[in-house]
Amino acid sequence: MKIGLLSDTHSHIDERVLMHLKDCDEIWHAGDIGSLHITDELKEITTVRAVYGNIDGSEIRYEFPKDQHFNLMDQTIWMTHIGGRPPRFTPRILANLKQLKPSIFICGHSHILLAKYCPEFKGLHLNPGAAGIYGNHQVRTLMRFNLTIQGIKNLEVVEIKRTACN
Repeated sequence: MKIGLLSDTHSHIDERVLMHLKDCDEIWHAGDIGSLHITDELKEITTVRAVYGNIDGSEIRYEFPKDQHFNLMDQTIWMTHIGGRPPRFTPRILANLKQLKPSIFICGHSHILLAKYCPEFKGLHLNPGAAGIYGNHQVRTLMRFNLTIQGIKNLEVVEIKRTACN
């Protein structure tokens, strides 16, 4: 199953991002969506799973939860927006990671891309960086990977250079 993972669009998505998601079986958005038109565009491609972020208003918070816990391809996945990063997870996150032990923990918020095995919960921590144009990141990023019963395979980082326009 091919997964596209992005975060921190902050109401901006363009053809360069959408092009990299067109062959995905599911798209996951780890918060700071900004506007429902973002997830509406993604839903035109395929199934979308998303969580709300700290900039998201009531309309998005009504549509999407703070946390997504789900099982797919024998993997337990937890996606939220603000989680911290190893070894400095937020207190709420660290306590739950140790208890729940997800195979894959996903968060956004920092605009800093990260893929790292974490001994704290014996799983993989993913942060896709930021796919939007808001923020001081010089390169917009997202991830693609195959989710299998053995875990994540063929993890790709997609980098989209910022231009004068975006």
